[in-house]
Amino acid sequence: MPSARLEAEAPPLNPVGPVDPAPPRPTRGPSSPRSPEAYGRPTARAAPAISAGTVVVLLSLWWIASERGWVPPLFLPSPRAIWQTFLSLQAEDSTGGTLLQHAGASLARVFGAFLVAALFAIPVGLSMGTSRILRGILDPLVEFYRPLPPLAYLPMTIIWFGIGEKQKGVLLFLAMFAPLALSARAGVRSVAAEQVQAALSLGASRRQIFLHVVLRAALPEILTGMRIAIGFGWTTLVAAEMVAATRGLGQMVLNASGFLRTDIMVVGIVLIGLIACTFDLLMRQLERWLVPWKGRA
Repeated sequence: MPSARLEAEAPPLNPVGPVDPAPPRPTRGPSSPRSPEAYGRPTARAAPAISAGTVVVLLSLWWIASERGWVPPLFLPSPRAIWQTFLSLQAEDSTGGTLLQHAGASLARVFGAFLVAALFAIPVGLSMGTSRILRGILDPLVEFYRPLPPLAYLPMTIIWFGIGEKQKGVLLFLAMFAPLALSARAGVRSVAAEQVQAALSLGASRRQIFLHVVLRAALPEILTGMRIAIGFGWTTLVAAEMVAATRGLGQMVLNASGFLRTDIMVVGIVLIGLIACTFDLLMRQLERWLVPWKGRA
């Protein structure tokens, strides 16, 4: 009887053969990469949609507040009034020139000074990063004037260079020089010593190390510094066009403020922001093309 009970409780034999155990579930180690969705973060494709949705929401709130009279037109004109002012400024020169002429003058000043600042500041920053002597000489000077607002040395530039275009170019140049130089210096300082030693072991010359190792590693920081510098240039534009400027978006905004033309002021501010955002987007695309390895482990 005990043997019969054991036979009854025993599991039936598999006529095909033993059953293979279930394969182990793959485990994810602590260092294995995880997708952004695993952390609840949006993917890169969702970022443009979120940005567009934010702009639509803000414009809708602006339109509702202006149409219902929550904000007086003197404080914030409606989007319809801004659009009509934008169209009228393109055809008439009641502000000292058409809108295209004002935008062209400001673009020439900002990007002209930006190119000159980049030609001087980036080599200076690279030299500060590679030479201790030059870093000891130039670093105190750059760090001293870097936190100074452009309005602080605006009177000095007028005394030194007058009230012409040279003074405006020098003011914009000084505003953009420091972030360009410091970003280039930080990029050089971020180069790993192992990379230089590996290049030396392969027989690379000093010129090859600088071009293919140092400059390549510093390029992401340099591009970031260029984006920051052009932002400083646009913020300094109004200060540069305060003195004896006949055309320019900053001059147009300042003149409109004297006559309480809030619509013209908003048009100038929005146009400056759109130009700056367009340049920033172009710099991001250039960054993806030149340094595709940035941000990848």
